[in-house]
Amino acid sequence: MRVRRLRKEQAHLEITAFINLIVVLVPFLLSVAVFTRLAVIDLSLPAQTSGVEQLKAEDLKLEVVIRPDALEVGDRIGGLIRRIDNTPAGHDVKALSNLMQQIKGKFPDQLEATLLAQPDTPYDTLVQVMDAMRAGMSAEGTKLVRTELFPNISIGDAPLVNTVNAVAAANPVKPITVAKK
Repeated sequence: MRVRRLRKEQAHLEITAFINLIVVLVPFLLSVAVFTRLAVIDLSLPAQTSGVEQLKAEDLKLEVVIRPDALEVGDRIGGLIRRIDNTPAGHDVKALSNLMQQIKGKFPDQLEATLLAQPDTPYDTLVQVMDAMRAGMSAEGTKLVRTELFPNISIGDAPLVNTVNAVAAANPVKPITVAKK
């Protein structure tokens, strides 16, 4: 008896349906994809300065300290320039921008500034203060022109307020007089 063997033909791969799917799917995915643009601000940490560098009286070491109740603008060598108290809406960034423009008028070649913030400072506040320090608006004729103020901003931690002095200022102690016998 003869055994009959079936001839097996190789199966052909049918990929036309898959190619049709890819042809439709790729343009659809590209059309609905969200492309984000990331804005990056280059920052540098403040460098440790030597005592010789601090002897320059004409050199401005601009510092802006973000406190919960105010913005403190000062010179690292000369001390506090101005304290800008908060408005009911929050930190007064417009007053800071005006002060930065006045300082830039006195020190036109200065490009560096240091921003010192406390650890619990909101990110939005930090960005608003940095924007006010980096650039301002000035009027030239009938147009408002964006001017560069202090674009090289270093970020650091704000020095802690002396809590003993703050408590003592809030609660003054009356002196005790002792009568001699």
